[in-house]
Amino acid sequence: MEVKGNGGSVTPTKTSLVFAVNGERFELFNVDPSITLLEFLRTHTRFKSVKLGCGEGGCGACVVLISKYDPVLDKVEDFTASSCLTLVCSIHGCSITTSEGIGNSKEGFHPIHERFAGFHASQCGFCTPGMCVSLFGTLVNAEKTNRPEAPSGFSKVTVSEAEKAIAGNLCRCTGYRPIADAGKSFAADVDMEDLGFNSFWKKGDRKDLKLSRLPQYDHHHKNIRFPMFLKEIKHDMFMASEKHSWHKPNNLKELQSLLALNHSNGTRIKLVVSNTGMGYYKDKEGYDKYIDISGIHELSKIRKDQTGIEIGAAVTISKATEALKEESRSVFLSDFVMVLEKIADHMAKVASGFIRNTASVGGNLVMAQKNNFPSDIATILLAVDSMVHIMTGTQFEWIALEEFLERPPLGLESVLLSIKIPALELDKSESSEPRSRFLFETYRASPRPLGNALPYLNAAFLVEVSPCKDSGGTVVDTCRLSFGAYGTKHAIRAKNVEEFLVGKLLSMSILYETVNLLTATIVPKDNYSKTAYCSSLAAGFIFQFFNPLIESPAGITNDYLNGYSNLPFELRENQKQVCRDKIPTLLSSGKQVLEAGNEYHPIGAPIIKSGAALQASDTQKLADMAANSAVVDYDIDNIEPPILSVEDAVKRSSFFEVPPFLYPKHIGDISKGMAEADHKILSAEMKLGSQYYFYMETQTALAVPDEDNCITVYCSSQCPEYTHSTIARCLGIPENNVRVITRRVGGGFGGKAIKGMADIKFRSEILDVSTAGYYRHIAVDSTATSCALAAHKLCRPVRIYLNRKTDMIMAGGRHPMKITYSVGFKNDGKITALELQILVNAGIYMDISVVMPHNIIGALKKYDWGALSFDIKVCRTNLPSRSAMRGPGEVQGSFIAEAVIENVAATLLMDVDSVRSINLHTHKSLQSFYEHCFGEPFEYTLPSIWSKLAVSANYDQRTKMVKEFNRISTWKKRGISRIPVVFQLTLRPTPGKVSILSDGSVVVEVGGIEVGQGLWTKVKQMAAFALSAIQCDGTRGLLDKVRVVQSDTVSLIQGGFTAGSTTSESSCEAVRLSCNILVERLRPLKEKLQEEMGSIKWEMLILQAYMQSVNLSASSFYVPSNNSMNYLNYGAAVSEVEIDLLTGQTRVLQTDILYDCGQSLNPAVDLGQIEGAFVQGLGFFMLEEYETNLDGLVLADGTWNYKIPTIDTIPQQFNVQIINSGHHQHRVLSSKASGEPPLLLAASVHCATRAAIKEARKQLLSWSNLDGPDSTFQLGVPATMPVVKELCGLDVVERYLKWKMGKA
Repeated sequence: MEVKGNGGSVTPTKTSLVFAVNGERFELFNVDPSITLLEFLRTHTRFKSVKLGCGEGGCGACVVLISKYDPVLDKVEDFTASSCLTLVCSIHGCSITTSEGIGNSKEGFHPIHERFAGFHASQCGFCTPGMCVSLFGTLVNAEKTNRPEAPSGFSKVTVSEAEKAIAGNLCRCTGYRPIADAGKSFAADVDMEDLGFNSFWKKGDRKDLKLSRLPQYDHHHKNIRFPMFLKEIKHDMFMASEKHSWHKPNNLKELQSLLALNHSNGTRIKLVVSNTGMGYYKDKEGYDKYIDISGIHELSKIRKDQTGIEIGAAVTISKATEALKEESRSVFLSDFVMVLEKIADHMAKVASGFIRNTASVGGNLVMAQKNNFPSDIATILLAVDSMVHIMTGTQFEWIALEEFLERPPLGLESVLLSIKIPALELDKSESSEPRSRFLFETYRASPRPLGNALPYLNAAFLVEVSPCKDSGGTVVDTCRLSFGAYGTKHAIRAKNVEEFLVGKLLSMSILYETVNLLTATIVPKDNYSKTAYCSSLAAGFIFQFFNPLIESPAGITNDYLNGYSNLPFELRENQKQVCRDKIPTLLSSGKQVLEAGNEYHPIGAPIIKSGAALQASDTQKLADMAANSAVVDYDIDNIEPPILSVEDAVKRSSFFEVPPFLYPKHIGDISKGMAEADHKILSAEMKLGSQYYFYMETQTALAVPDEDNCITVYCSSQCPEYTHSTIARCLGIPENNVRVITRRVGGGFGGKAIKGMADIKFRSEILDVSTAGYYRHIAVDSTATSCALAAHKLCRPVRIYLNRKTDMIMAGGRHPMKITYSVGFKNDGKITALELQILVNAGIYMDISVVMPHNIIGALKKYDWGALSFDIKVCRTNLPSRSAMRGPGEVQGSFIAEAVIENVAATLLMDVDSVRSINLHTHKSLQSFYEHCFGEPFEYTLPSIWSKLAVSANYDQRTKMVKEFNRISTWKKRGISRIPVVFQLTLRPTPGKVSILSDGSVVVEVGGIEVGQGLWTKVKQMAAFALSAIQCDGTRGLLDKVRVVQSDTVSLIQGGFTAGSTTSESSCEAVRLSCNILVERLRPLKEKLQEEMGSIKWEMLILQAYMQSVNLSASSFYVPSNNSMNYLNYGAAVSEVEIDLLTGQTRVLQTDILYDCGQSLNPAVDLGQIEGAFVQGLGFFMLEEYETNLDGLVLADGTWNYKIPTIDTIPQQFNVQIINSGHHQHRVLSSKASGEPPLLLAASVHCATRAAIKEARKQLLSWSNLDGPDSTFQLGVPATMPVVKELCGLDVVERYLKWKMGKA
């Protein structure tokens, strides 16, 4: 780039954009600078593994590896990045590697892919490519370290690094444990015994045998070579078109010239380093010029000298973190080195790795200054008295960060150049020994421990203290206390608190006054919803920092600076005897016990999921500009106020009618049951909120017009059949003019099943109502219908993709409800009667809401209530329609049952586990409650599961250990809980078709849709098993010859819908019936050939069948009989949690699940379903807030404010045992479903949290000299950090200090 004049004309030489993708060269001459790398890859290349999951850098589905050559150092830098935020113009001279570039089906898969498949770490597959690239990037960079060479087959990566590699990637299917295992298998320090169930080795195999069976990893052949042609590319770049231009200045003078020129003519300019800010602040308008400042030397350097360390504004957060950890050891005083390391540790929790790799420190601070972004970096740098260097025009100035944050928003003429952290200076006495020292700590309270979540509050404290000779205590000489991210405009210093503390001798009374002053200072503004919580967090942080200085000032050494200040008093108290060694230091570990059967080979074998290494779905970014510019005017004259709550619906009698055949039956005599009770709880209330599906792939469809007024629609739907008929009705064409194809779905959970529309007529189909109460409600896929309509009208292909925000606003999700109950019970805890009034918020349209009463009561009946009566109203409100979500109604019903049990136990002051046990069904009571599906006595496995789990989970001993821990520990409390599940399942009619081709390979079609649940895998196994009944040579290898193909509504009709956990079973049975037909057709020929030839191979048999015109295609329609349509499934779980009384954070220490899969069709698939369902339930009960405001508008609309579980929030020890309960002639090869029932077991975490809170409240009362019981509290759902903290006491610090002062 050539720059002429001082603020005069800029006459750059136009260049092209050159980069490589998976080794292929791309050169572009005219590019819209606003196009992201993701959009380019998906629309202009064949590399489609990158996915658009959120468009915010918050899910990891779009992660790529970027490799950049540094000619000065002559080395290549490799880092992962979010391609949905990276602008394509910013990758000039770079090499991009996607999952296909690591390995693929044609050139061979990488060991990462193979291990992901072998550890069963992929279900729907949408997130898998991003996961693989994240792990690959970690492996590549681990090899660059100077660590010792790893043993053969391993990488230099550590177990901790492997787990953290995917900490920013979201998965809604697996539960993360198998993904973590796939990553850990590469680590040289892994304990092979810690790796979970996989297809590589069997339990008991020797370590060397295990290692030999793993796909071998060789870091020398890493499938990535930096293209030589890119080393010759000049990094300066200028691209221009009629509307836009992209500039990349090399120095500040060029930048000044560009800014001066364009400021004078009103050009809209965007300064770019990495564009990650777009994840939070979307561009609402276009820009004329983009100026990439990442190549300016002055902004990209890290400088250090005796005065401190200066970080260029364009330096990435990852590089800054690395520099603060590594480069400062030899220059500065030890105290300052410790400060830098703690700053680095905190910065490592900002966003996720693939964001930190590209996001700049300066960009983060500018967002905080201009847009009030809740920055962690601003808070921690404010505490260490940082300075910032600013260029305005040709003027340069250094100002304090504090002043920078308080100034008016930075104008375009001003640029942040660098940030300086000044070195600490200590006063020295005559003996040259420091008489004072600095103490520093940072804090953040966040829903996710490892980052990828904004904090509720962050803080950083830098305090200079000195010993008091007279008292032996500690005096505060100076202090800087900064707080941020709590609803204020920017991070602030608590100066009034600082002034109060300076010169004070620390004591309990001083700390008490400090806390009171602080809570009055840290008060969120602008109607922030968590005001009291944030003030309480501030008190907790300040207490954590200063309390050790009061209780043991002599013990504060450098260890204090090494991070132990977070809870040094806790560690000291706990070092007595409480066993902590059973809690692993890893993020996730676990044992899996599975009983694989071989009776129906290959049914029952834990084979790798079909297509696990090769999963892709085609989506396309919909241009938002037209949608955003649309203006809709509503006529609101004479319209009644909207109904926004179930209470409003009751007042205005706004209900949906539930057909009598769908409404469940009352059980027993409620009046008699209440009369028999020794105690009653009357009119207790609770509320349950909603939950968003968060399928990784949002709603999407592609419609292609065809000849003769026909149309083909490719859609992501759980019920293509109903989409098909709805499209035909909408377009006014016969159904034989429509074809709907669904290959697989990137996660559904009910959200892609039967979403309704107001202008579509609903139909219902009743099958055998008298015995099954079976109801099918048919609605439509609105996305596919809209897409088809547009294509039909425009006569051209149309693709629709809902962005994450739109999907979240429209989705509806799980049904919220209000519950009022009265319960009667005996002195021993046996319940005699339960009466319920439930108000279900269905939203504006019926959708599937009429089945909610049936489902709620079906799961609630898991206990013997004696008598059960209920009044359930399905309320119509002016909110988005609620729809089916994994376990619709059952999740709520099961939790209601547990809440009642908890309340009864609390009232009687009994152990809640005893109350649960005494109210479990006998087989006799089971018959009363589950009239048509109770089964034979031997089928009722819950009592044995209940007792087996107590033994395998060591429940009694762990309960005692929890009590001992709670006796000793002040600021952490633990709880443990065991709960059962009884789940009623229904099989539906399902078609299947099997065709044998001339070479002996097999094609299978089924009505069920592969949504990640392993349906194709089980169907494939069933086809191989059923066809092997022909008993000729080669049938043992039939599994490899079977291929399950996409759902096609023209090829296979009456596909029904994929929901309710049983579609895999019914699809398998349909395939078995089809195979049986084929076997019968082949048997006469096989016997004839066998007589002639002695033995016959499968391929020869099929070839002869073709020559003799045997029909080798058969279809069937499986319709379950009355005695096989319904059955019950059972399971139980024990969960142990630990809560932090100062923050409200809940850690799930251990979960043990025992689950009855009957005779599992595939234990590996069922294991994945159990773990994934449980973790999704964990999100509902503990994390996910899907709320609306007072106007009924959805508040959570993206990854920034809706937090599903991540690898750092799942159980640290996650043990699952699948039991094969025996043979049942009325079920599909004696199998049982696993998709939904385990989700209900996640309530065990909520119940354990309640137990821990109970202990915290008991302690709180003891500080006030009140020893009475306090068990009547209600723990909301989800039990988020603010909810838990409020119940533990928002004033817990103040009350503790008052108690301590009283004792003194």
